[in-house]
Parts: sequence; structure tokens; C-alpha cells
Amino acid sequence: MLFAVAMTFIDQTIVSIAAPDIDRELGLSTSGMQWVVNAYLLSLAAFFALGGRLTDILGARRVVVAGTIVFVVSSVLCGCVPRGDFAQTWLIVFRATQGLGAALLFPAALAVVVAVFPVERRGRALALFFGLSGALTAVGPLLGGWLTAWTWRAIFWVNVPVAIVALVLTATAHITDRRRDERLDVGGAVLIALGMGLSVLGFQQAYFWGWDNVATWACIAGGLALLALFVRYERGQRHPLINLTVFRDRAFTVDSVVLFFAMLAFVPLFFFASVYAQVSLSASPNQAALFLLYFFAGFAVASQWGGRILDKRGARPALKIGTVLGAVGFALWAGELTNLSMHDQWPYAALSGAGIGFLLAPASTDAVNRSIGASYGEVTGITQTVRNYAASVGLAVFGTMLAHATTDKVVDTLTSHGVPDEEARGVARSVTEAVTGHSDDRVPEGGGRAAESMRETMSAIRMDFAEANQWVFYGMAIALGIAFLVSLRHPGGKVTESAPESASGGPGEQPPADRKSPADPR
Repeated sequence: MLFAVAMTFIDQTIVSIAAPDIDRELGLSTSGMQWVVNAYLLSLAAFFALGGRLTDILGARRVVVAGTIVFVVSSVLCGCVPRGDFAQTWLIVFRATQGLGAALLFPAALAVVVAVFPVERRGRALALFFGLSGALTAVGPLLGGWLTAWTWRAIFWVNVPVAIVALVLTATAHITDRRRDERLDVGGAVLIALGMGLSVLGFQQAYFWGWDNVATWACIAGGLALLALFVRYERGQRHPLINLTVFRDRAFTVDSVVLFFAMLAFVPLFFFASVYAQVSLSASPNQAALFLLYFFAGFAVASQWGGRILDKRGARPALKIGTVLGAVGFALWAGELTNLSMHDQWPYAALSGAGIGFLLAPASTDAVNRSIGASYGEVTGITQTVRNYAASVGLAVFGTMLAHATTDKVVDTLTSHGVPDEEARGVARSVTEAVTGHSDDRVPEGGGRAAESMRETMSAIRMDFAEANQWVFYGMAIALGIAFLVSLRHPGGKVTESAPESASGGPGEQPPADRKSPADPR
């Protein structure tokens, strides 16, 4: 199962490294590159609950196989994108179907892993699962830098051999499919997908439309209204897409909220740190990948400690330690961004990674352990939906913040060199659209005052971009700080009693009546 999900984690980061080459060949629009990244994350968030529910209805093995096939076919089509006006639409559509495949695959794979281990050993097992999968996320930038030197299309084609091996291993694992004879909640699946998509669209386009634009707030408010309607609709369903009764457990709710605020920083970090390295530090794709390894060094070590803490003392200590380390790490890292040295930043990057590593597996595992009367596939769908929706919102909101800050700082730099304000704003907007959608190290051409000023002030603009990124990293620190305050509400305690053996449950199966956790309201 770890091998099966390898593709999904690698693809969360691999595209960011190849972004400059993709844009250079295809000529994407101003926000096109961000949508190539965000389409995958948004599709993950929109369809994770569906993947978890299909795991229950169809069985984990079938859903793992189906998700792998959808993912690898979409990957091949992403790598075959034609040049021309249709390129951007093609790439975004098949990145979204990649996300659909991952959303089917991951909850089914994780449900299998959860079912294999008894509850008293599950913390360490899932810490290993999330730690290794996190390491695979770190492989994305390294692999992307190496493959991009050949062709950026190879970052998608590399999934083909991985998928073949995953399918062979899945066949030899002899996974038992246990299914529930229940109907699929199609209406709920449509509502949650539309609600998430519309709300993220508003956040994503806020820079281009403006925060005072009716369309921006119509998308955000409309998306949130659809999500509220989804909650109300689910309460009236006999077989809902998401069993909302799991939120009666305070520990489960706290785990989910902590995951939400942590994921506002975790996945978006790959995009922003990669672009920062290539723009402000003038790093190559391979060097940018190594820059991210500092973060994952801390993540990999801390994730194992977090799992051991969960098994011995419960989730609350791990959540508190992780959120504090993450908040302090991102804040210190933000202050160091203007020191344009990659190697001087490694302690803060590692500290930030350690914070996320401490809390990720414990929060996810504790949420699954404390589910009340719900299947593992279903609960995994909930927690992963929360995580990936947060990643999409984080990428959109922080992207907007970065764009505004970069524009203002570049305007100040150009006007200080004698460029008229109106002309400076036009040039600044072009620069912002370049560096926040993808890195761009090309020297401006032309003989006008703006072009001459740009050539003279390129080093200053790199510093402007570093200063603008400070707002993003401070925002990530604030998100982890809020997660710490939420973690204080966790009731604590360990889940020690045996859980059902099935990841999905057989037809008509119910969990044992005596299965309780310390926070179980029964």
C-alpha cells in the first residue's frame, strides 16, 4: 500500500520544481501555473470523501486498483499535453483527474494498513507509513529536478513503472474485500465537490479580480454556502457520504481542526519555498530540491517520535509539541528569508519540518482510532478531505498575499529609480505574475526606462520577492499557532481497546458495542 500511494505524494511536489520549464514551453496564463498545482490538490480534497465511501461499498482492493489506473492514465496524458492554446486547459483537466485517482487510491490503501495493525501498535505503524510517505514527498523535488534536465514531461511519465509495480504488489498481497451493501450518496459527492471548488476559486482569483470585486466574494460565499448545505443534506441521508456523528467525539474534532491549520502550511510550503529558492536565491531546480530536503530531514525524524508518543501517552502531547515547534520554526525561517543564503536557513527549515512531523501521524491516527460507529475508509476520507481542502485554501490565500506584497515592493523599487508610478505598477504586475506563478530568471529586454530600471534593479527585486515571502511564512507560523491553541482542547488519553479487523466492514457489519475511547460520549 505504501508503494501504491508513492505516486500521489511525489506528485504533490514534483510539479513545482518543473514549473519554469512547463511555462516556458507551453506559455501558460498568469495564474495558469498555480492552477496546475492547485487542480491536483483541489481534486484530492473534493473526492477524498468519495474515495473513502467507495472503499466501504466496493472493497479496498477494487478501489486501490481503480485509483491506480485512473492516476497513471491521467499522468500519461499530462505528459502528452500538446502545445498551443489548448495546452493550459488540457494540463489542468488531467491534473484534476490525477487528483481523482489519488483520492480513490489513498483512503483505500490507508484503510488496509489501519486494519492490519491492532490499535495498540497502530501509532508506530502509521508513523512509519506517514514518515516514509513524507519522505516520498521529499523525493518529488529531487526527482523533478533530475527529470526536468531531460524533459519536464518525464515528471508525469515516471508514474508508469511505479503504477505497474504497485498493481503487481496489490495482486500478490491477497487483500480481502469486505463490502457494505449500501447506496452511494451521489448528491453529497456533488455538493462537496462544488462547494470546495467554488470557495477555492474565489481565494485563488482574489488577486486578479480584487478583494472588493463581487465575483470574488460570490465564489467564496457561494462555496461555503454549498458546504453548509452539504452538512444539512448529509444529516437526512440513511447512507451519507460522510457520517457526521464522528464529530460528536471532541478528540476527533480537535484532531481534524489541528490537521486543517497544519495543512495550510505543509503542502503550500513546497510551492512557495521552491519558487523562492529559484527566484530570490537564483537556485537551479536541483538546488531548490536540496533546499526542501532540510525541511524533510526534520520531518522524517520527528514523525517517528510522534508515533511513539501517541502509543505511550496519546495524541495530545504530540500535537502540542508539533504545533509549537512548527510555529516557532516558520516564524524564525520567515525572519531569515532576506538573508539570501540557502545554507544559513537549514536549522529553521528543519525545525519547521519537525513540527509538522510530530503532529501529522498522531493527529491522523488518533482521529481514526476514535471514530464512533464509522468505518476506517469513511473516517480516513474525512480526515484526508480536511487536509487537502486546507492545502488548496492555503495555496490560494498565501498565493494572493504573495502577489500583493510582491507588487507593492516592486512598485516602490521602480519608482525610487525614476519610473513613473503608473508605468511602474504595470511592470510590477507583470513581474508578480511571472514570479508567483513560476520562477523566471530571464533578463528584461528593451530600451525603455522601465526595462533599463528592471535590468539595474534585478538584485533588488529578488530581495523584494524574499521580503514578500516573509508574509507567507509568517502566515504559516500563525496557522500553526492557532493549531496549538486548538490542541489544548484535546481531551487526551489513549485508545487501547481492540478495533474492528476490517477496513471496510462486511455487509451489515457493525463495530463492537464495547469499543470505547476515553473521549467516547457513550
